[in-house]
Amino acid sequence: MCDQDHFEEDLEKYLRAGRVTRRDFGNLTAGVGLAMMLPRAANAQAVTESDVEIRTPDGVCDAYFVHPSSGAHAAVLVWPDILGLRPAFRQMGKRLAESGYSVLVVNPFYRVQKAPTASKGSATPIPELLPLAKQLSETTHMTDAKAFTAWLDSQSSVAKNRKIGTQGYCMGGPMAFRTAAANPDRVGAVASFHGGGLVTQDPSSPHLQASKTKASLLIAIASNDDKQRPDDKNVLKETFAKSGQAAEIEVYSGAHGWCPPDSTVYNMPDAEKAWTRLLALYGKL
Repeated sequence: MCDQDHFEEDLEKYLRAGRVTRRDFGNLTAGVGLAMMLPRAANAQAVTESDVEIRTPDGVCDAYFVHPSSGAHAAVLVWPDILGLRPAFRQMGKRLAESGYSVLVVNPFYRVQKAPTASKGSATPIPELLPLAKQLSETTHMTDAKAFTAWLDSQSSVAKNRKIGTQGYCMGGPMAFRTAAANPDRVGAVASFHGGGLVTQDPSSPHLQASKTKASLLIAIASNDDKQRPDDKNVLKETFAKSGQAAEIEVYSGAHGWCPPDSTVYNMPDAEKAWTRLLALYGKL
C-alpha cells in the first residue's frame, strides 16, 4: 500500500499531465505553500497550538496538539502516513481544530526518532522508511492508542461528554481502527484514508477488531489500491453491515496518498470531498 512504485509512477503521470512541475513538487516537499493548498475552514475558530510530549509504556511521544482557544470540544486523534508528523499534517490538524475539534497529531515512530522522521519530506524514498514502520505492530498500536486517548482526556480543552474521533492515513488506517478497539467505550468515529492493511486473514485483522466496537466509520479507498485488492471493499461492507455499524465505504478516483497536501499525487477535489465527509462523520460525535 505504501510502495515506492505507486509514488514514482503517479508523480510521472502528474508531471506529464502538467498538473505539477518538479519545482512545485520541490516546494511542496519542503513544506512551502501548504497553507495556500488547504482551504481555510468556514467560520474558522481561533486556535491554540503547541508541541507536546506524551508518556507511553514505551517512552515519550512527541506530538502536535491544536484546539480552539476557548471551551471544551470533541477530541480527534490523527495517525499520519509512513512519512510521519510533518508540516502537512500540522496544517491538516490545525484546519480540523479551526472547525471546532481538539486535535492531537502524533509521531508514530517516537520509539526510534523524533519528528521529522522523513529526511526529504514527501520526496523521501519509501524503502528508507520501511525499517521504522516494521517496528510497529498490533501491540504498539493498541498501547499507543490507550496512552494517547488517556492524555487527551486529561486536557481541559477536551469535552468528556462527547466521543472521540480518530483518523489514519496509509499505515495509519489500521491504527485508527485499533484505536477504537483499544477504547471501545470512548471512540465514536473512525476514518481511514487510503489506509493499507485494513483487511487481512489474521483473527486480529483491523477490520475485525473495529467491528467489535460501536464506532461509525468512514473508509475512503484509493483507486489503485482497489485495483490491487478489489475484494477488500466488499469484505468491509459485509463485515460492518453484519455488526450493524454505520459505515461509509467508497473508492475514490485519487491514487494512494491523495489526501496530504504535500503528496506527489495530491488530488484537491477528492481531498476536499474526503474532508467534507470527515466533518459529517465527526458532526455526530
